[in-house]
Amino acid sequence: MKILLAIDESEYSQAATQAVIAQFPRERTEVRVLHADEWPMPAAATSLVFAEGPTAASDILEVREQKRRQCEELVSRAAQQLQAAGFQTSTAVREGDARHAILDLATEWGPDVIVLGSHGRRGMDRFLLGSVSESVVRHAPCSVEIVRAK
Repeated sequence: MKILLAIDESEYSQAATQAVIAQFPRERTEVRVLHADEWPMPAAATSLVFAEGPTAASDILEVREQKRRQCEELVSRAAQQLQAAGFQTSTAVREGDARHAILDLATEWGPDVIVLGSHGRRGMDRFLLGSVSESVVRHAPCSVEIVRAK
């Protein structure tokens, strides 16, 4: 069995990781842990407009590299939890919109199921920010499990 576990830095992703550990068999199961690095984030993009001076480019690249390392550490921590529970794991960090990163990797890798947490946004937040889980459910080439934090 192949499971694509899409995570971010939230408690909802931790709940999704725990759901994989609790629900799926360890034998012959590979879990690929994915994080979409949505660079630049809106707050970063605004601050980048004001970058100037001889070190502006190197400062921006340094911030970018720090963000990339944080993403790698995030997927590595989740993979270690899964390995400790007996799963085979691999990791991936993709740049871009989370919806597209998840769906693109699912199309390329061919998992049996995608597992991700839901932030449970409602109303205006959902309208403005969208719902990654809803988009994945609508367009995924396989089954999708949405996990809510308690």
